[in-house]
Amino acid sequence: MAKPEVNDLLNAGVHFGHLTRKWNPNMAPYIYMERNGIHIINLYKTAAKIEETNSALKKIAASGRKILFVATKKQAKDIVAEKAKAVNMPYITERWPGGMLTNFITIRKAVKKMAAIDRMKKDGTFETLSKKERLQVDRLRAKLEKNLGSISDMTRLPGAIFIVDTTREHIAVKEAQKLKIPIFAMVDTNSDPRDVDFVIPSNDDASKSIDKILDLVTGSVADGLSERKSEKEATAENDASEMETAAKEEKAKLVSETNETETITKDKETETEEETETAQSLKEKN
Repeated sequence: MAKPEVNDLLNAGVHFGHLTRKWNPNMAPYIYMERNGIHIINLYKTAAKIEETNSALKKIAASGRKILFVATKKQAKDIVAEKAKAVNMPYITERWPGGMLTNFITIRKAVKKMAAIDRMKKDGTFETLSKKERLQVDRLRAKLEKNLGSISDMTRLPGAIFIVDTTREHIAVKEAQKLKIPIFAMVDTNSDPRDVDFVIPSNDDASKSIDKILDLVTGSVADGLSERKSEKEATAENDASEMETAAKEEKAKLVSETNETETITKDKETETEEETETAQSLKEKN
């Protein structure tokens, strides 16, 4: 897990906050100073918070739970989509669908509808529709893909949610809070850190800053996934070894039982022979 370097964060412009008149007083502990009417974020605190966040995200990824990445602002959409795809995690970069978390069953139905359209195209049912109906189905499929395509593999609620700009994504924050889903977020000086479980005080407007933070965060997620894979492989090896040992023991037991049976059979045959000889000897004497 790569450690955040203050110089790298500085070069990426992570320290630039919002105008002082737009600040949220609850962000005061993370502000270093004011310069030309703009708040400057304390990068040493940012680095410490990134380490704390990465450690928690690594554990969640290692447990096998999904982490949902959310960023609908223009400068963050492509970055989040690219980084989340790289670690095979779901993401929302278009409009946040209301009830995405609190009404997850309905969202899953929409995703299944998308899968049903795909099946129609494969089995030939789609071709039996009229031209107008095919056009309507195609439009519906494109709309669903745009809004929900990135979460098609998310079969249950995520283990955590990572947000870029909590002020913009306030609905996502509220839904996660209602369901007690841990919230990780890049929080700028104009946002309220009290809404977030794991705060990363940082510039959430500049693409370079977003890219740097997401790079560090997804790196820890990748580490967690790698750790999970290693554990699975080790468990599989142990299971195989135990099965092999059990098979050997069973084989040895069968051989032992077979030998014991043969010995008993021989003893019985010997006893029968002795009894026959004794009976014959008595007969001759008589």
